[in-house]
Amino acid sequence: MQVAYWIVAGLLALFYVYSGGMKAVRSQEQLRPMMGWVDQTPMALVRVIGVLEILGALGLVLPPLTGVAVGLAVAAAVGLVLVQIGGMALHLSRGEVRVIGLNVVLLVLAAVTAWLGTVWL
Repeated sequence: MQVAYWIVAGLLALFYVYSGGMKAVRSQEQLRPMMGWVDQTPMALVRVIGVLEILGALGLVLPPLTGVAVGLAVAAAVGLVLVQIGGMALHLSRGEVRVIGLNVVLLVLAAVTAWLGTVWL
């Protein structure tokens, strides 16, 4: 189960560091072509979401890697599930049903990571 955890958590962490990093540092104009919702969301909130995604990615990897507070890995995975629920709610409220596929996949992967992370509890 540990190998499965590291595969799924590693992929999620890479995705969230990239995605969160973009939200944290890029301007609204740079994000607009990829994320149309940034026009209707305050940039401060977009930045907070980006930082939370980065922290979630670090939370998936660092606690099990260091052996310190390993329960935080499960908490980080649950937090990323909540981020995706929020993302799906945003897309559905904008009538963008066709674009929630990635959100669903990320939600499922984060939930699986939370379940696999219980190996350290």
